[in-house]
Amino acid sequence: MEGIALLLFVLIFVTIISGIQVAFVLGGLSVLIGYFFVPDFFDLLPMRIMGTMQNVVLLAVPLFVFMGLMLEKSGLAQSMLNTMSRLFGNMRGGLAISVIIVGAMLAASTGIVGATVVTMGLISLPTMLESDYQKELATGAIVSSGTLGQIIPPSVVLVLLGSVLNVPVGDLFKAAIWPGVVLVVCYILYVLIISQLKPDIAPPLKISSDEKSVSAKQVFTAFLLPFLLILAVLGSIFAGIASPTEAAAVGAMGAILLTISQGKLSLSVLHDVMKGTTHLTSMVFLILLGATTFALVFKGLGGDHYLVEQIQSADLSGSMFLFLVMVIVFILGFFIDFIEIIFIVVPVVSPIFAAYGIDLIWIGILLALNLQTSFLTPPFGFSLFYLKGVSPPEVTTGHIYRGVIPFLGIQLVVLMLVLFWPELFGIGV
Repeated sequence: MEGIALLLFVLIFVTIISGIQVAFVLGGLSVLIGYFFVPDFFDLLPMRIMGTMQNVVLLAVPLFVFMGLMLEKSGLAQSMLNTMSRLFGNMRGGLAISVIIVGAMLAASTGIVGATVVTMGLISLPTMLESDYQKELATGAIVSSGTLGQIIPPSVVLVLLGSVLNVPVGDLFKAAIWPGVVLVVCYILYVLIISQLKPDIAPPLKISSDEKSVSAKQVFTAFLLPFLLILAVLGSIFAGIASPTEAAAVGAMGAILLTISQGKLSLSVLHDVMKGTTHLTSMVFLILLGATTFALVFKGLGGDHYLVEQIQSADLSGSMFLFLVMVIVFILGFFIDFIEIIFIVVPVVSPIFAAYGIDLIWIGILLALNLQTSFLTPPFGFSLFYLKGVSPPEVTTGHIYRGVIPFLGIQLVVLMLVLFWPELFGIGV
């Protein structure tokens, strides 16, 4: 039976990589194997599915997606970038620094990588190219800051990881703050250093004296309003006032109010946001139902116990097993989406981490950082494709690939720091 469980695991990955829709692969193959090899499979499956769908934490997913898509329509990203450009535009690398800071703010507001990268690409890339920025630096700053939504809370990735690892989402949010802040600071330091060493790649903006002045109202609109929204969401969770699901509802309502304050809310905008939310949420939950079926079959065949026994018999230490999982997840991130990795790989390895007595909060942060890194890794990083889709013709795929390499190196360094010295980030192991 254990061999059949491993065969199912391999078959799923082979069919996913071949291009077949993951939700149908997960559910279809699992149902077939479960029907023939798992006793009382169809008696157990409805209870398992209903148990998953009754998980209140997962309600945060559509609410955070709604919040992110609504903020994308609000026009605040354009306002933030304009304000930041005036504040930092007269220094070398100032526009790239503005892009990173705005990307971090959007990440903390939306938590959706695709929306952030596309929005920043449409708004900032033409301006950077007109200002004679090197294409590599411009694209690297955009894709790296756009993927911060993977780690900076509130993050959909952290919500899903909390559900699968069975750890409090609020604790994951708290643990993710410092790694996210360190990434932003390192990105900014890199831009400052490279723009001083190579002045031609990031020249100052040509801004008139009238354009340099920034009013208090502009700063308030551009930064304080999104900051208040972030504070309302995360503050209510950290203070114990609201659960992540309740805080997500606060964020969704706050995003509507911010869009109204910008005069951008209309029936067409509301329709587009609701349609996008339904599409993304349906995709996530369809994969989740397939993953739930897979987990039931895999455990019913004894696959989880078999893996634990094999790893223990191989005399692998907890650290070696963790390193092995990190490498596998990193490689898989080249080929399949983070949602699939969370729902397929994490349920299989989490009992083994628990058997080793490893802190699952720490594991969640490492996995989030690892999945964020895979978004940036050529040739199949999803963020690279997002940016290429909205880039002008003169920006080639090669420019994007070369531009992301330094930021990818920074990402790997921070991942290693969290792996070897988690206490530096306030994460208990």
